[in-house]
Amino acid sequence: MKFFIDTADLDEIKQASDWGILAGVTTNPSLYAKTGGKLADFEDHMVKICKIVGEDVPVSAESTAETTEGMIAEGEHLASLAPNIVVKLPICEESLPATHKLAAEGIRVNMTLVFSAPQALLAARAGARYISPFVGRFDDIGDDGIEQLSTVVECVKNYDYGYWDEEGGPEIITASVRTPHHVTQAALLGADIATVPFGALKKCVHHPLTTEGLAKFAADWAKVTGEAK
Repeated sequence: MKFFIDTADLDEIKQASDWGILAGVTTNPSLYAKTGGKLADFEDHMVKICKIVGEDVPVSAESTAETTEGMIAEGEHLASLAPNIVVKLPICEESLPATHKLAAEGIRVNMTLVFSAPQALLAARAGARYISPFVGRFDDIGDDGIEQLSTVVECVKNYDYGYWDEEGGPEIITASVRTPHHVTQAALLGADIATVPFGALKKCVHHPLTTEGLAKFAADWAKVTGEAK
């Protein structure tokens, strides 16, 4: 499974990239707002992200247009900013024809805010390169996000779609990831990607038994070197 980072914070993206595990970046208006960024700086900010990760690493930049025509125009413009920009669109009646048009132009779309298998199947048929079912938001309302993800993965993987066959798409991005458990379950289900906030990504690195083991190694080595207190 590939790891994307779900953030617009340049420092977090740089750190994750330095780890050597980063396969993509996803952003959205809320994540950009958290950086304190202004509208006038948005495009430059997306270009900065693209330069940090390199042109082979996809970076999702979300359109805020509300009409099909607006989504197409904004999607074309966003895609022109850098070769690795992926246009992020929410699943809705307006975005399906926009996705179909953009895909026909070779512009990759990440269909987001997916909460059901029928939505995911429609996104795939319209030509989405990536499909982002949400997990954590189901958990927030007392539902089982992993069970919903399982249904999406099984349904989408049943069929061939033709748009992105050479690239192996459409790929399913497990989104709204909150915990290492979400990552584990997504991998077991065969989801292609997990897009993970940096805080949750760091939790995937750490484990209390690893911390305990490191402390014991250090204490035992201190005895060898005579530095033990």
